[in-house]
Amino acid sequence: MYKQSEKHFTQAKEYFPGGVNSPVRAFKSVGGTPIFIVEGDGAEITDVDGNKYIDFCCSWGPLILGHKNHAVMQQVQSAIEKGTSFGTPTLTENRLAKLILENNPYIEKIRFVSSGTEAVMSGIRLARGYTGRSKIIKFEGCYHGHADALMVKAGSGLATLGQATSKGIPENVIADTLVLPLDDIDAVKACFEQYPEEIATVIIEPIPANNGLLKQRREFLLQLKELCHQYGALLFFDEVISGFRVHFAGASGHYDIQPDIASYGKIIGGGFPVGAYAGRKEIMDCVAPLGDVYQAGTLSGNPVAMTAGYAQLSECLKLGFYQEQEERTKYFVDSVNKFCEDKDYEFRLTTLGSIFWCKFTTKTIRKSSEIDADKMPTFSKLFHRLLKKGVYLGPSGYEVGFVSSAHTYEVLDKALDKFKSALEEIFD
Repeated sequence: MYKQSEKHFTQAKEYFPGGVNSPVRAFKSVGGTPIFIVEGDGAEITDVDGNKYIDFCCSWGPLILGHKNHAVMQQVQSAIEKGTSFGTPTLTENRLAKLILENNPYIEKIRFVSSGTEAVMSGIRLARGYTGRSKIIKFEGCYHGHADALMVKAGSGLATLGQATSKGIPENVIADTLVLPLDDIDAVKACFEQYPEEIATVIIEPIPANNGLLKQRREFLLQLKELCHQYGALLFFDEVISGFRVHFAGASGHYDIQPDIASYGKIIGGGFPVGAYAGRKEIMDCVAPLGDVYQAGTLSGNPVAMTAGYAQLSECLKLGFYQEQEERTKYFVDSVNKFCEDKDYEFRLTTLGSIFWCKFTTKTIRKSSEIDADKMPTFSKLFHRLLKKGVYLGPSGYEVGFVSSAHTYEVLDKALDKFKSALEEIFD
């Protein structure tokens, strides 16, 4: 069934570390051979062996319109004919920025970069430059890219120095990163009391979606904002996943909370590599060449990526887009959950907007520590059964799934049948 993928993966291991250019693609969490995709169309992808799958990975979130969307492809092809990169200002940058800023009232200026990691890294530098402080607070279970200072997990005690999650990161680089549990405002208060004039920013995924879908309470996010402003720190929303996914204005729009700085990525590239950081005018004006916080990028604001982003976001702005996305996602999630409830299976899908996550419990999970790692082998079984039936999820039980506008009710009904059959094989 996967003979060609197996052959190509064997070759790839001679070229790349682990045979991949991003770790999760290696199927290490679920076992087996990663599949090599040759084409995507709508809600479907096709591998080198000719197997077709209903795709709920959607390139890890960017493809909110599905694969090969006509409106995006048409404009991208036109842009490519004019050139792929210039290293100068282009009208495409102005056009996309105008579209975003006019429809997201929570930010005033934006700077385009080439990835979500770069956006977060640049935003952290900006927060430190603006405040003149060095320490940052992040939360266990939130992922902010692979910049050194953010590859940190909690230490042995509250508000203690964190521990690097990768080799190659010097201790002094993470000395100013403080890691706290999610949904624990007392821990945040204690940290600010311990370092009242040293914390530059509190960074959080307002909708954590890299380590399960850990839906946070609005009250907690508001309390974070109040504490930041009380102590002169900046609130940083990492919206690389949630931005333009749950609302055009992301989690800020969903919760009606304005951060001081926000990072974006994925959807604004329309399938091309793009990131951005944004915020209040007075903060963003600290960035070079206007201010003293330096950040640059040869391919920042790439005209093809800007064009793809503009085409995609224009579709997202159509009346009822996000409501319809949420309704179809909820239809899928509710149907699976009703089936599991009737069967008394210890499995549920949880959702927010057009994001969903598989969890092997009926309990609400808000912290990464509440995820039962012993259930991950069961996810691996589900993953492979779904794969054989023609449904593709991200190959890790900690990753979320995405519904695109190409996932029609007809497509979702087909996926439902496959999901139910796979669950029966695991639990019965």
